Amino acid sequence: MTRLHDPSVHSFASDNYAGAHPEVLQAIVDANGGHVGSYGADPYTRRLSEVVVETFGEGAAIDPVLTGTGANVAALQALTPRWAAVVCATTAHVYTDEGGAPERLGGIKLLTVPTSDGKLTPDLIDRQAYGWGDQQRPQPLAVTITQSTELGTVYTPDEIRAVTDHAHTLGMRVHLDGARLANAAASLGVPLRAITRDAGVDSVSFGGTKNGLVLGESVVTFTEEARAGLVYLRKMDAQLASKMRFVSAQFLAMLDGDLWLRSATRANAMATRLATGLSALPGVTVTQRVDANALFVVLPRHAVEPLRATHHFYDWNRATGEVRLMCSFDTTEQHVDRFIADAGALIG
Repeated sequence: MTRLHDPSVHSFASDNYAGAHPEVLQAIVDANGGHVGSYGADPYTRRLSEVVVETFGEGAAIDPVLTGTGANVAALQALTPRWAAVVCATTAHVYTDEGGAPERLGGIKLLTVPTSDGKLTPDLIDRQAYGWGDQQRPQPLAVTITQSTELGTVYTPDEIRAVTDHAHTLGMRVHLDGARLANAAASLGVPLRAITRDAGVDSVSFGGTKNGLVLGESVVTFTEEARAGLVYLRKMDAQLASKMRFVSAQFLAMLDGDLWLRSATRANAMATRLATGLSALPGVTVTQRVDANALFVVLPRHAVEPLRATHHFYDWNRATGEVRLMCSFDTTEQHVDRFIADAGALIG
């Protein structure tokens, strides 16, 4: 096959733009050859189940899936009955960027709450957590939070525990959208279980693609109640991979060692480096805390399009001129310093 892209091109548009980590590609190669069982009846998926217990603690179970949207929909369906509603932030990916899949495919009403930093608190949850027993109102029976958030901020373990304790007191379950869970844990310097199982979360959509996998996400559950029906929902939601060994092998490469941490730490460090360099330029405003691998910044308007043409990134709020810059496991100091230098030359 002829290569159809320039591998030297780097983008700050999304960590989804990055290729696969070489160790992940090697894991796929190692899992290839011969015949093994399909639909998860293979040695790689069995070993992954053991590694997940080692990573998250006794009682943890993993169900590999194909997409992040599929992981979120299946996880939320497993947590809620047909008449339930789920409380989330207005910036939550399940609300803004999944084509209505939780509501249209999952049949789950989303009750949104505005936040200044993308994070929910017990008080914010209470703005939608009411009306139980009222047949006219969707029943709020779950909360979903995002770690790290769509604004790049990170919940501390104590902040998550406050959410889960409050939700559980109200009879609600808690799901965590962890598309960038590794980045959050690396930022906090804590193990993955500290911001999931140990903080009282019921289930997690654990991301892989944004941290160096070719494809593949997963649902990690911590209770039998959170897992109930998931084996059926994964198939119903078109998320059951027949050759699952290749998805599981990628997660093994990430979790059975420290690849998840190395990749996330690199991406986070590059975002911090980028924020430091840009904030020193006149007319540049960093609008959110840089906790993980995302940077939200307002640039002088005349510099935006020339910079976008070379480095590519997305607008976040066109009204204010705010843009989002994402760093990945393969972002280097040279990529960051070139962006800062180009911005400095344009801004003056």
